[in-house]
Amino acid sequence: MITELSILLPCYNNTCYGLVATLAAQARRVEGLSYEIIVADDGSTDRAVIAENAKINSLPRCRYAVRGFNSGRAAIRNFLAREARYSRLLFIDSDMSPGGDDYIANYLRLDGADVAYGGYVVGPEPAGPGRNLRYAYERRYHRNASAEMRRLRPYDDFHTSNFMIRRPIMLAHPLDERFRRYGYEDVIFGKTLRQGGIAIEHVDNPLVFDDFETNAAFIAKTEEGLATLNAFAAELGGYSALVDMRARLRRLGLIPLMRLLHAAAARLIKTNLTGNKPSVLLFNIYKLLTLCKMKNE
Repeated sequence: MITELSILLPCYNNTCYGLVATLAAQARRVEGLSYEIIVADDGSTDRAVIAENAKINSLPRCRYAVRGFNSGRAAIRNFLAREARYSRLLFIDSDMSPGGDDYIANYLRLDGADVAYGGYVVGPEPAGPGRNLRYAYERRYHRNASAEMRRLRPYDDFHTSNFMIRRPIMLAHPLDERFRRYGYEDVIFGKTLRQGGIAIEHVDNPLVFDDFETNAAFIAKTEEGLATLNAFAAELGGYSALVDMRARLRRLGLIPLMRLLHAAAARLIKTNLTGNKPSVLLFNIYKLLTLCKMKNE
């Protein structure tokens, strides 16, 4: 049984006082547990968010660290690992919520695990005038992401949104801080763990993902992620279906055709994706066409 735990939350422009209070209540119920909760604000620009999150400092064993600048999704997690005082680190995305009242206790039972990933489940679709693309996409691809399924590809089906790791391992194998923009820092971290021979134990201890951005915001985030993917394509080969598909198209001499298709259809596809009836199929096509348009030589 694990007896000490640092619970670490990176945060950017979202309030998480309620989440921290919930996590603290769960941790307090575990007899003999030494714990702390640290929230690191990665340069939030919303002053109301910062003011609300400052209430975290009033909770026992909880701290809200405002850094005042944006260091990136990898660097902020490495910062949290260095700030932590305990030997086990639990990383939680601050826009998610525990799937049950025993969320913390479930992780504490995994004393033998070097790294453990609990997964996530998709919450209800947000109310609105039309279909939410992010919700539709998550439901299509992650509705059956059980631990049993994830164990088939333990390093590929891993995300930094909900995992526990031994602190010495995290310090020895930090996230790659070249990944400053949105996307793929967790994919390259999975590759790092594989290369280091560090096993990932997959368990069913999910967080709930129910913070669905608007369709336009999701497309903008996706385009940012594709730029990241393109920049690190050489290192992500074999870890990204999109990169592998583009490589196959290049070998077949079809990249010029894909660029022509992007020029002809991308605007129309994007109109669908940002509207009230977005298509997940068109979303996947848009991602491939956009990546093929980018130059990575």
